[in-house]
Parts: sequence; structure tokens; C-alpha cells
Amino acid sequence: MINLNGEIVNQEEAKISILNRGFAYGDSVFETIRVVNGKIMFWEDHYFRLMASMRIMRMEIPSTFSPEFLEKEIKEITEANGLSDATARVRFAIYRQYGGYYTPATRDIGYVLSVEGMDSPFYLLNEEPYEIELFKDHYVNSGLLSTIKSNNRAVNVLGSIFARENGYDNCLLLNEKKSVVEALNGNIFLVKENIIKTPPLTDGALNGIIRKQLINILKKMDNYKLEETSISPFELQKADELFITNVAVGIQPVSKYRKKEFGNAAAKELLSKLNVKARLG
Repeated sequence: MINLNGEIVNQEEAKISILNRGFAYGDSVFETIRVVNGKIMFWEDHYFRLMASMRIMRMEIPSTFSPEFLEKEIKEITEANGLSDATARVRFAIYRQYGGYYTPATRDIGYVLSVEGMDSPFYLLNEEPYEIELFKDHYVNSGLLSTIKSNNRAVNVLGSIFARENGYDNCLLLNEKKSVVEALNGNIFLVKENIIKTPPLTDGALNGIIRKQLINILKKMDNYKLEETSISPFELQKADELFITNVAVGIQPVSKYRKKEFGNAAAKELLSKLNVKARLG
């Protein structure tokens, strides 16, 4: 079942015009949201990021788009798919209504929610081998547009194809200044002794939900010092740990980058705290 502009319909019946601006120009933003037993994880952060993304894209935000209304829409689609008492992944996409060319005919929006089940209500530590490499064919531009989740994801798509063709589990993306920005599907953190680094949003890093949660967690810990700072590719092989974060898996430790193998002690410690934070809301 799909929620298309507030109406829940079978997926086969959900129809969007071929002139839809999300398809034609990538004129769309989205959120990937984790729902556990009917509870939306980190809902306040998702809501405010979605509103900020719409403002950055100069979309007209409907007066009905209150946190309560959108929360109700998310819960109804999980219920319609029989996932109220399970773990679900909801994709909430908002697109500008069709009309115009590069210049939109309107700023009004439409939206669609889709959902799929997930296995565990908790974030689990994946200790299987997980090898990464740099993707250098194309770059992420530093600046505000790169911090939001829009449908303009050509670099991520091409990087994912490169990773699959070369047997890597993931790749790291660079910006035009050749600084490490993020992974194909999440934010990157680097651990060296008691210092944990993650690229700043000004470098073009995605304003990730789990990134924000971990930053707040780390600020309250005495055994680590957090630095939001640019990361050079040369630092990667000198690190003790690398890990990737996103709302679907939580924290994914990297086991190997080129000839360097990494541990996961910090990732393991942070994952337990992240699970506590998720349960407490």
C-alpha cells in the first residue's frame, strides 16, 4: 500500500504523471524514517530536516503539514501495510507539482509515502568484513544543497555501481576540495585514539539524523573528543576506526580500506548508547 497525497491505495494503482518534476528535474526531497512498533524514531529531527529541505528548495509548505499531521500519515501507512507491531522503513518523498521547465509553474507540492519491513527493532553491530574505497570519478559540491536529501543523487548512483563492479561494500565521496565528505549512503566518522572526527556540513556532508544523534552523545562523553572538521584522504589509513552512519543501520563499522584494517571498539560503545537514545525517544 502507498500513501499518495493523503490517499492510501494499492501500489499498482498509485499513479504519478510522467511530467512529475521529481522525475523530470529531480525537484523533490525525501526522508528515510525508521518506525518501530508504531513509534517513529527521532521524529522531531526528521520533521525539522524535512521542513528545512523544503524551504531550501523553495517549496510551498502546506499549512496542514504540522508534526502531528505528518506523524499520523506515517503511522497510517505502516498500519495499512501490517507493520504497526514490527520494524519498518518509510520513505516520505515530497515533489513540486508539475508545470514549467527549469522555472516551476507553481511552488505547490505533492507527496508519497512507501514502506517496507525491517528485521530488528534494535540497531545491531555488523562485524562482517566491510571494505570501502574512494570514489573519485565525480565530486560532491560543498554547500547547502548537498546537506539535504534530494532526488539529485547521480554521484551516489554512479559510486554504488563502481563499488559493486569492484567488489567494495561502500565508497567514500570527496568534494571539489578533495576532502572526504561522506559515504554513498551515510555520514562518515574517523577515530584516532580519543579523537573522533566527522566532516562539517560546510564541506557538503549530509545533515544526517544519526550523525546529529552521535554528535550529541559524544559531547556528553569524557573519553572522546569530537571534532567537526575536514578530513583528508591521507588520514584514512592512519585511523584506528572508520564507521558509517545512517538511519537504517545505525552504525556500520568499516573493517578495511586499502591495506589498512580497523577495529570497532568505539562503534560498539556508541551503538549501545544510540540504542538507548532511540528507545527513550
